[in-house]
Amino acid sequence: MGINTRSVFEPPARLKILHVINHTRRANGNVCAMVDLACTQAAQGHDVSICSAGGDFDELFTIFGIRHLKVDQNRKPKINLVKALWSLRRVILNVKPDIVHAHMMTSAMLAAALCVLKKPKLVTTVHNEFEKSAVLMRVGDRVIGVSEVVTQSMIRRGVPKNKIRTVLNGTVNSPRFSSILPSPRTLPSPAIIFVGGLHPRKGVDDLIKAHGILLESCPRAHLFIIGGGPHEHEYRKLADTISESQITFCGHSNDPREFLLAGDIFVLPSHADPAPLVLSEARAAGCAIVATDVGGIPEMLENGKAGVLVQPKRPDLLAAALVRLLKDPQYLAEMRAKSQINISRLKLDRVSQQTVAVYQEILADGWFGRFKRFASVSTAS
Repeated sequence: MGINTRSVFEPPARLKILHVINHTRRANGNVCAMVDLACTQAAQGHDVSICSAGGDFDELFTIFGIRHLKVDQNRKPKINLVKALWSLRRVILNVKPDIVHAHMMTSAMLAAALCVLKKPKLVTTVHNEFEKSAVLMRVGDRVIGVSEVVTQSMIRRGVPKNKIRTVLNGTVNSPRFSSILPSPRTLPSPAIIFVGGLHPRKGVDDLIKAHGILLESCPRAHLFIIGGGPHEHEYRKLADTISESQITFCGHSNDPREFLLAGDIFVLPSHADPAPLVLSEARAAGCAIVATDVGGIPEMLENGKAGVLVQPKRPDLLAAALVRLLKDPQYLAEMRAKSQINISRLKLDRVSQQTVAVYQEILADGWFGRFKRFASVSTAS
């Protein structure tokens, strides 16, 4: 009889990972982060499955050999959660994952109910720490914050320091995009680009107001707003009061690089943003960047070395930063070059490797780690 020389606490090199998320629809930053991570892990040799209600990436999952198991996790009607719990139980029994990684609150709570005393270790990622429900993500054996700001916020809200780790977001070399760069859009110059959801947290109204101030000094500047959302109508009305021709709403783009590669400046005027993926996309495209000094944005911009940081909710300061860039071509070129500072830190290989290191850490916890998880879930409830 052979002897297994592997320590019982040593995790396997090739992990079986099950990502659980409410859905996989494209226009959602949490989804895009999960898709990037899952595909990169699969490319690195891990056995990856995804459980969601479905969405837009099935073809991509097939390319990377990822199984996509459909479970409707809608919380209404309430009976649907019971059905989802039963379906997820079957998925876990069939997949037999080493790690269950949950990315949204509903998926985390469903997974926690099934993983408390069973083999799979549970990891949760806090993407939107500004939501009250984010504290429920503490049910994981480990909790991942997508920036250090998120991690510190969750610690203040009661997540134990010994169970939370920071893995900064990054999406350079995203599998969601073709490795062949798209042709840049033909845009009038100077072109200012915004990519994001059209809702108050992103500060779109501040950007539109700032553009009105900017036009007084730079009348040829054109603002392109890429994205959709529930407040689009009111933002269009606001834009009409400022300029009918210098602000263009472009709708959602599956590959915003076509705009980023054509733009002069990328602007992100968020009021709150944990670690926006679009900043790594804008940096990879070589844009000069102006963004607000909130959340994880400074971390994504090397604490201001790779972009200009301004105070949030101040259209006047936003406009002043834009005017300076557009009035000084040398400064604009300098900020384009600075967007590349330490950009390798935003590559997905790093994100995946650090995440897998978190998995391996908890797989080495043994039964004591499972007891800690049970105690944490009991406290959270």
